[in-house]
Order: sequence, then structure tokens, then C-alpha cells
Amino acid sequence: MQCLQCNRTFADEDRIASMSGSIMGDEVTDSYFLCPVCDVFTLATWWDDFTGIETMKTSGPLSRSVGDAQVGIIRGCERPWDKRCRCPAHRSYFNDALD
Repeated sequence: MQCLQCNRTFADEDRIASMSGSIMGDEVTDSYFLCPVCDVFTLATWWDDFTGIETMKTSGPLSRSVGDAQVGIIRGCERPWDKRCRCPAHRSYFNDALD
């Protein structure tokens, strides 16, 4: 995985936050990577559909303020990896689109 602005390869510690949710039977996981060189975020989204086929796309770069806002929502959940969690943070992050 690389920064979408400077192409630097991310280290494990550059992954700042992740959240998983279930949308129409598919598992969606967003992971935010913060580049220590550019100070911008790259978002990686994994989509595992009900057939078991997984796709991944990247988006960004996202400004520090936009990324920090999303990371703040994610950190509001004690179980961000739990696709079945329906806490306020999960509902907010996924815009109430969860199963």
C-alpha cells in the first residue's frame, strides 16, 4: 500500500484506524493510512461480497482534517472490527446503511 500523494510505501504503524460494517450482506472495511511525509490520509476500502469475492480500492489523498474527523468517529467504537456492531459510531460512519 502506498501514499496516493507521494507514493511512499506505508509501514504497519501508518495504519491509524479501521472500521468494518455489513451492508446488504457484504462486509466492508475502511482503513485509514496517514503518511508521515505528506501528512495526508489514504483510504483503503475492502469489499467482501456475499459470494466471497473481495475487492479493494484506494481513495485520497484526504486532508488531515477530513481524515482526523473520520478517525475520530471510528475511535468512538470499542469494537470497530465487528461488522455486526450497531453503536452510534458505526451508524454514523456508515450513514445508517448497515444491515
